[in-house]
Amino acid sequence: MGSALESAWQYLTDNFSEFQLASFGSFILHESVFFLSGVPYLLMETWGLTKYKIQPKMNTPAAQEKCILKLLLYHVCVNLPLMVVSYPAFKYMGFTSKLPLPSWYATPFGLTSEYAHPAEILFLGFATICGPAITGPHLLTLWLWMSVRVLETVEAHCGYDFPWSLSRLLPIYGGADFHDYHHRLLYTKSGNYASTFTYMDWLFGTDKGYKKLKALKNGSQNCDEIADDKLH
Repeated sequence: MGSALESAWQYLTDNFSEFQLASFGSFILHESVFFLSGVPYLLMETWGLTKYKIQPKMNTPAAQEKCILKLLLYHVCVNLPLMVVSYPAFKYMGFTSKLPLPSWYATPFGLTSEYAHPAEILFLGFATICGPAITGPHLLTLWLWMSVRVLETVEAHCGYDFPWSLSRLLPIYGGADFHDYHHRLLYTKSGNYASTFTYMDWLFGTDKGYKKLKALKNGSQNCDEIADDKLH
């Protein structure tokens, strides 16, 4: 596996410049991971699968098409230029794409997740690459980090809460159910600003509305169960 990966990496570095790989290669990777990971959730909405959906509302095909077209526009006009202009900063901090590849122990760690105003995309994109830029990573490490972040943000905005969701296994992880509350009350003081770890919302009390809603839902479910038991 290691030698196959190194051979593939050697092919990339032999045929493309480091600048091309770091900018355009990173952009292609981002688009591939983002849209491919979002397709299953898009199909579930298209097919009307509601079993694990957090909100009953389904997006129309027209709304989905509008979202995808705007995403492509914003990604090309904001994300790609950001990746291009950030390359000198990465190089200054020691960024490299040369072999050998970093060891695995040394490597750190719904499509609407990036449907935002271009200014927000620019700010969040800068925040995402700022940390790796400071460390001067290998290109492979940067690509792995980027993939993890994209997968995380797509999952947090997918609109579905599955029994195998990470938030059910890791209490401090927000996930889709936690972050969905933030978008449900988008134009009010919604809270639940975290899409990954929830401790900051707990610390500043911005998760109180969400906790009250969960308590009401749990109370309603318990009442329904008691009523069903009495009927039987």
